[in-house]
Amino acid sequence: MAASLTRLLLDSRRALLTMLGLQAVIWSVQVVNWLDDYGLSRDFGLRSERVDDLPEMFTMPFLHFSWDHIVANSVPLFVLGFLAAYRGMRKFLLASLVITVSGGLLVWLLESPNHVTAGASGMVYGYFGYVVLRGVLDRNVLDAVVGIVVAAVYSTILIGVLPVAQGVSWLGHLGGLTGGLAAAVLLRSRPAPNPAPAVPAPNSPRAALLKELDDLGL
Repeated sequence: MAASLTRLLLDSRRALLTMLGLQAVIWSVQVVNWLDDYGLSRDFGLRSERVDDLPEMFTMPFLHFSWDHIVANSVPLFVLGFLAAYRGMRKFLLASLVITVSGGLLVWLLESPNHVTAGASGMVYGYFGYVVLRGVLDRNVLDAVVGIVVAAVYSTILIGVLPVAQGVSWLGHLGGLTGGLAAAVLLRSRPAPNPAPAVPAPNSPRAALLKELDDLGL
């Protein structure tokens, strides 16, 4: 119990530092982007149907088109990212990769060719889906409670996966959410196999006793 608590605290500390570092990078990029009149977003955002633009799926989460844009994404990204990471950085990094690729591919395949997509909102939706479904799949009370709370607090964001708001990348949201759900399934905790029953050595007293009982039909 003490070892599990220590591990949880250590992983939570790593998750906190990771998300603080990520926020620092995103906001530093925003300052440079703003000074460049958002040229970074135009150059390194994701455009669909262009094969040479596919790598931009890994840069678009760090880029935004305005201060309002980055402010809207920062708090849920920090909260949901931390909750996705506090149980271990390895699964968090793998989940982040699945979410990034899923959201990027859906945008690349279906978005208008003249539209540039950027922003961390796809990651927000991905972490939301990952945390909620992880709480359902993993046999962990803490994960279940976290998943219920996240579903209750952030469920209203699901409207963003529908094409109802002008200028909002609902495809990025839908792709991110799909990736988060897929990551929760792929990375779910599996119960440890039951250990095989111990078999006594052939010449041990226990084996002899068991043989006598068996001979007696007991």
